[in-house]
Amino acid sequence: MTTTYASVDELLASARGSLVRLDPRQAYDRVAAGSLIVDIRPAWQRESDGEIPGSVIVERNHLEWRLHPASGASLPQARDGQEWIVVCTEGYTSSLAASALVSLGLPASDIVGGIHAWRAAGLPVVAGPTAVETVVGVTTSS
Repeated sequence: MTTTYASVDELLASARGSLVRLDPRQAYDRVAAGSLIVDIRPAWQRESDGEIPGSVIVERNHLEWRLHPASGASLPQARDGQEWIVVCTEGYTSSLAASALVSLGLPASDIVGGIHAWRAAGLPVVAGPTAVETVVGVTTSS
């Protein structure tokens, strides 16, 4: 049976009910303990607002396939038990995305207030955009 919502606000509230959302400082501390931030924003938003150093860039339309270890299209960072912290601009789309990851059995949460709250908390941000499916701040040699 499919659940139907009367509004986007109801859908968002339901998605957030499956999450333990993190403020920027909590997310920063979780990364220090091994969690990974995944930035799902398109390049133009990352160019405008910057990126979190060390985050993995996966645009929203590929998220579940790239982060689920058994998808056949997963990134190297997608390991069993890897905790993902999803970030978007203000913390709305990230809640929906993190909820989708949780529904697949992946440990996931999101950042309340998104990159705007991260920056307001004085946490590091670098210029973007970084190439999709790479880690911000990590260069590769050809």
